[in-house]
Amino acid sequence: MNALSFNDHSLALPILQELVDKVSFRIVMSIIDAAKNTTQIALENQLPLSSTYKKIRKLQSMGIVSIEKIDIDDGGKKVLYYRSRIKSLEFNVTRDGVLLQFEKNDRGARDHA
Repeated sequence: MNALSFNDHSLALPILQELVDKVSFRIVMSIIDAAKNTTQIALENQLPLSSTYKKIRKLQSMGIVSIEKIDIDDGGKKVLYYRSRIKSLEFNVTRDGVLLQFEKNDRGARDHA
């Protein structure tokens, strides 16, 4: 298993808080198995397009989502396809703090800054 762990609560808690957000959760779940563009994600999850763009930017800045590919549409505009970098997540709370363990979703996702 290709895993990543955070046991520093200052890193783990913001990621956990974002993942339990209803909109963020729906977005991440919709792009675990296949990369999708923002319009596809918004339509599939019945979300406003502007909210979807905003959440994707936040998830991308946190390293939860990355760009898998870039296409050019018929009008010459760039279309970004996003994919979850997380395949699964486990978290434990102990006296020592919060431990998050992620299984990486290595199916072609890469970063484009």
